Amino acid sequence: MQVEVLPSAVRNVVHSHRCGGRRIGLVPTMGALHVGHVSLMDAARRNCDFVIASIFVNPLQFGPNEDLERYPRSLEKDLQKCEAAGVDLVFTPQASQMYAPGAESEVRLTGLTRMLEGRHRPSHFDGVTTVVAKLFNITLPDQAYFGQKDYQQQLIIRRMVSDLDWGVEIVTCPIVREDDGLALSSRNRYLSPADRERSLVLFRALSLAQELAETASETPDSIARQMRQLFSDTDGVDLDYAVVVDCKTLELLTGRPECAVALIAARLGKTRLIDNQILRFR
Repeated sequence: MQVEVLPSAVRNVVHSHRCGGRRIGLVPTMGALHVGHVSLMDAARRNCDFVIASIFVNPLQFGPNEDLERYPRSLEKDLQKCEAAGVDLVFTPQASQMYAPGAESEVRLTGLTRMLEGRHRPSHFDGVTTVVAKLFNITLPDQAYFGQKDYQQQLIIRRMVSDLDWGVEIVTCPIVREDDGLALSSRNRYLSPADRERSLVLFRALSLAQELAETASETPDSIARQMRQLFSDTDGVDLDYAVVVDCKTLELLTGRPECAVALIAARLGKTRLIDNQILRFR
């Protein structure tokens, strides 16, 4: 497995493989890798000839008073996981190599980035789209792999790729969960034992949403209200939002659609978790 820190070195490697007709897959990460990340690498390995994983804690997507400095970093362990998953090249740049002094350019969407996560974390998605655009330009992937857990993020990246005519196929892989239902996240390690137990309310709320979606009398609005009631009944959890929205636009729904997505964001102590469930109405 090759490890590179310079964008120019990655471009040279990519150029040689593209000239050889190899299909390139990219798995962008911020490190602190877990089984969910590895599942993305496994999917890329199955579908692509040459797999690149990036490990970069992107400062642009952290707002004031967020956890940039304490965000977990475990590069050596991450590299071991990448090698075990069959990754061919790992790109591990420093911030100074990704953002030159005096850089003024950014990639920004104006609709999807301003709701839900964007409302609670202003400028977060501007940092995401800018760094993903740069990674696409450096690695020139045929496919890029993202997890469903960051549902709004993958939707935004799909929109960016479509709007800017990038020839990149976005592949969204299923959420990987602990045995008790908690979605895997690098931030789970922040949870105290008590908060870890309380965190299961997210999965309970999503399971309730799916159960209610299969009940003919329930609407998206009533499902969201009952999800929020679960959080009201759980001490020590500060809910940012629990909604049922359109799968593509994230707009609130009326009636009973064929497909919707339940989205949750909540804080437990200093740790903020997100989760979601695609709902099938019957």
